[in-house]
Amino acid sequence: MSMIKLENLTFAYPNSFQNVFENVNIQLDTDWKLGFIGRNGRGKTTLLNLLLGKYEYSGKIYSSVQFDYFPYAVTDKSQLTIEILSEIAPAAQEWEFLREISLLDADCEMLYRPFELLSGGEQTKALLAALFCNEGHFLLIDEPTNHLDAKGRETVAEYLKKKKGFILVSHDRSFLDGCVDHILSLNRQNIEVQKGNFSSWFENFERQQKNEEVQNERLKKEVNRLQQAAKKAAVQSQHIESIKHGNGIFDKGYAGHKSAKMMKRAKSIELRQQEAAEEKAGLLKNTETAEYLKLSPLIYRSSPLVSLSDISIYYGGKKVCNPVSFSVKRGDRIVLDGKNGSGKSSLIKLLTGEKIEYSGIVNIGSGLVISYVPQDFSYLHGSLHTLADKSQIDESLFKTVLIKMGFERERFLKDISEFSAGQKKKVLLAKSLCEKAHLYVWDEPLNYIDIYSRMQIENLIKEFSPTMILVEHDKAFRDEIDTERVSVLKTD
Repeated sequence: MSMIKLENLTFAYPNSFQNVFENVNIQLDTDWKLGFIGRNGRGKTTLLNLLLGKYEYSGKIYSSVQFDYFPYAVTDKSQLTIEILSEIAPAAQEWEFLREISLLDADCEMLYRPFELLSGGEQTKALLAALFCNEGHFLLIDEPTNHLDAKGRETVAEYLKKKKGFILVSHDRSFLDGCVDHILSLNRQNIEVQKGNFSSWFENFERQQKNEEVQNERLKKEVNRLQQAAKKAAVQSQHIESIKHGNGIFDKGYAGHKSAKMMKRAKSIELRQQEAAEEKAGLLKNTETAEYLKLSPLIYRSSPLVSLSDISIYYGGKKVCNPVSFSVKRGDRIVLDGKNGSGKSSLIKLLTGEKIEYSGIVNIGSGLVISYVPQDFSYLHGSLHTLADKSQIDESLFKTVLIKMGFERERFLKDISEFSAGQKKKVLLAKSLCEKAHLYVWDEPLNYIDIYSRMQIENLIKEFSPTMILVEHDKAFRDEIDTERVSVLKTD
């Protein structure tokens, strides 16, 4: 067992007016299975890069272990997978790779195929298998679930549960609960470490917030009471002073004593007021709010809005899924469920007018307005103003939604291409939320999205009941919002 220590770690990006981290002090055990959580853009990946020595910083980082990073940057994807794994873990034997691949419930045959021909989920499993073959290394795992289907997430969580010595950045609550024993939380004002899984951490975090809210209300009342008392004491003191210096018959010794007593009381009230204000200022610094979002779906007068009959998807002339049939009625929230590569995204793209090779019958209601959130956000660039104008949405509303989803106003001045992955995904979601549509079609909308925003979107969907078709693998989210699941079965 050894430790990773951060002492007075301070870091800011060049030309930035604000520190990402300031005087951070934490200590981590290298045997821990750490879940790393926090709002998008707050610095999770930045901290991993600091541990890897990629940036200059002030303060100290002490560690006796070597850090490895996932996803590993594969330079030549045309190589056989076994060759790439041997490059990642040169000391490992072939049987060790086979063992790890087997533990990940993957076909060992994939080791002997070109890496570029593997699915996203297979590539994730292969890289994790290799990295865990580097004995004694500490693994920094950055959002591994983005290419994993629901079953794949369960498998990888079970695999990680049997390992130790890693930091895992993830926003999938069920996934975190399945494999971590400590939570490293990047809060608004500090970084904290707590033993347990995500659910136990979140329960404690909510309890602490509620306790602080109660204290905050008590102190607000106390400060207000003290302010009134201070005003009253000041009026009484002034009254005594005016009598003391008047011309009437009055015991000036008594008046002086009374005046001094009132001044002492005023000072005592002022001190108590200052202490209460300081105590109040120490509360609610890490409060995270999922602000109220609105949605204005259009009402489609006939039903169903969409129907698909015996649809099969083809890639390069090869059939990839068994025939699928379903219809979408008003208020339905249908989640397409299936393995990676089964054609779920292609089914969604059919509805948006994209040219997809398929067989079967697709019926889309006349005049149906669809709002679409794609998986891919790599095309995003330019200003938020330009995107709002091009999308014909209200720019002020667009930016208000982004602020409610955790954006800082300074971010609005930057090009979208400079945003983090989670922030880019929020741009797509905020755009969709500003669009009035009959049907909302979202393809893995939660990839890279932080936990608080996921809960925010859950609440939005449950309140406004938009008609939706989604592909999403976050179990907790699906359990909260779906009204129906449609299985898309991959052909053998």
